[in-house]
Amino acid sequence: MLYLFQLTLFTLLTVVLALVTILIGVFDRFGKRAYSINRLWTWLILRIGGVSLHVEGLQHIDPSRQYIFIVNHQSNIDIPVLVQALAKFQLRWLAKKELLRVPFFGWAMWATKHVTVDRADPQDAIKSLERAQKCLAAGISLVIYPEGTRSKDGNLLRFKKGGFLLAVQTNTPVVPVTVNGSRVVLPAGAWRLRPGLINVTVEEPISVEDFRPGNLRLLSEQVREKIARNLPPQERTQTESPIQLGGATLGHHAMKKANV
Repeated sequence: MLYLFQLTLFTLLTVVLALVTILIGVFDRFGKRAYSINRLWTWLILRIGGVSLHVEGLQHIDPSRQYIFIVNHQSNIDIPVLVQALAKFQLRWLAKKELLRVPFFGWAMWATKHVTVDRADPQDAIKSLERAQKCLAAGISLVIYPEGTRSKDGNLLRFKKGGFLLAVQTNTPVVPVTVNGSRVVLPAGAWRLRPGLINVTVEEPISVEDFRPGNLRLLSEQVREKIARNLPPQERTQTESPIQLGGATLGHHAMKKANV
């Protein structure tokens, strides 16, 4: 009975707040006002689901400037978690374009001006880089999942280079962020939130001034090490990513053509 009540309440809130977000987003160039609705919506999701957050390391980052947050990805609940954990920031995700087709959720993504990529269209990948640049120039921070997809067992997947190249080309500091516990709260394939605690650890920003496209692997390894050390030992092993999400990670070739 409680679950049915939660599901009904969640559905109603999602529909209403998504519609409000869309209406505001039509007249909102960068989606900054629409994003305030996202903050409310994600807070309600976690509250209704009985999910609490423990956030460490916020003293390392300055809300008045933009970053590229590099985050491990364990669950679909990671997005609401990050919106709340980094509540003083305007955040936009680099995500596959197919998500825009999801009713209400995808439409709200469009209204909030998240950076979406059509993985089958190289020209769209180039345009997505330009959109990412404009977000950063407008004081908006970007969230990138370097694994490219959710980890099914919690182990870190291999990091792709696209997000790191974007950071280097735009001279934007990279912030490693570890989300720990979200896979238990909402396992892969599940729809029902389990009450629980999710830990979010924010590391100190890493300057990218000394890095170049040729040594991105060093930057990637440094970030990965910082994320991994905040995970349980059994989840630190690097495994191969089962799929390639080139659009979500922004390929080197597309960035070079876009001159970013």
